[in-house]
Amino acid sequence: MSGEETSKYRLLKEVGHGSYGVVYEAVVCDTGQRVAVKRMRCSEPETAEVALQEFWSLRSVRSQHRNVIRLEETLLQSGSAIQPLTHHPRRPRSLLSLVESCLKGRRSAGAEGGGSSCFLWFVTEFCDAGNLNDFLLSRPPDPQLHRTCMEQLAGAAAFLHRHRIVHRDLKPENVMVSNGPSGPELKVADFGLSKVCQGNVNVNQYRLSSACGSDFYMAPEVFEGRYTAKADIFSLGILFWAMIELVTFRDADSQKELLGVYICQGKNLISVGEALLENPNLELQIPLKNKKSIPNEVCRLILDMLALNSKERIDAFQLEIRIEQLSYGDKLVID
Repeated sequence: MSGEETSKYRLLKEVGHGSYGVVYEAVVCDTGQRVAVKRMRCSEPETAEVALQEFWSLRSVRSQHRNVIRLEETLLQSGSAIQPLTHHPRRPRSLLSLVESCLKGRRSAGAEGGGSSCFLWFVTEFCDAGNLNDFLLSRPPDPQLHRTCMEQLAGAAAFLHRHRIVHRDLKPENVMVSNGPSGPELKVADFGLSKVCQGNVNVNQYRLSSACGSDFYMAPEVFEGRYTAKADIFSLGILFWAMIELVTFRDADSQKELLGVYICQGKNLISVGEALLENPNLELQIPLKNKKSIPNEVCRLILDMLALNSKERIDAFQLEIRIEQLSYGDKLVID
């Protein structure tokens, strides 16, 4: 795909890929501006659903947050034809009809090449420092960096939940990093498993039932298929814990070192969420590796994020306040 282009974008190189799509570094042909392009194949019902989830989540965020990936444009590719998806004010349902008819295979009987490939292209801001997993593992432990990451991710989660978006797959590989003028800027990305909660509802009471996410980061209730937005807070709790102590495991498929906390059962590694579900009386050992690696105030915060009973777990808005009150990672000021 390197060197491919549309009339507006030229794809330079692949920078990442997952189960549902490939991400490229690209440039805007007219300006030379670097952007990221996520190209998602939509030939099967499952992949079409994931693409639509990402599309509606990113489009539903009316005002942008600096720690949520910025969507520049969405393109629909059907066969060799590529067109931007723009909202027509007089036909508010036309965009949805166009996307769903193409992605879900309900094309008109007279259309030629009904089995041709269909893709959604998500053009977003480009993050020059890669994902948070690789960013953190390439650096020594740094409380000030940890504090920065915690503040930014808590702010992003509160923003999404305020807009009734549950991410459902928060983990370091789904957080991108840009080198900003004042330090690293984190960007929550990859909304393929996200859910936009319909109606004027409290996101912490809206019930979800689809068990999805990444095992090591999944809340206990997600395994049972009954959960709310507080499942995102559990995922962030695991992320914070793994980040501060640099707890990692080796992915069985890619053999890549990934951040993630786990529980040992003999020779098997199981997720914290699954372990809590199997043994509700399990007491989490935080810190896991070194008694001096995490201050007591941070231990208490993480434990409150990992509460087995989601009703006892803090929400994203409480998390923002708690992190602001931490002394962990504060810069020393010398007069």
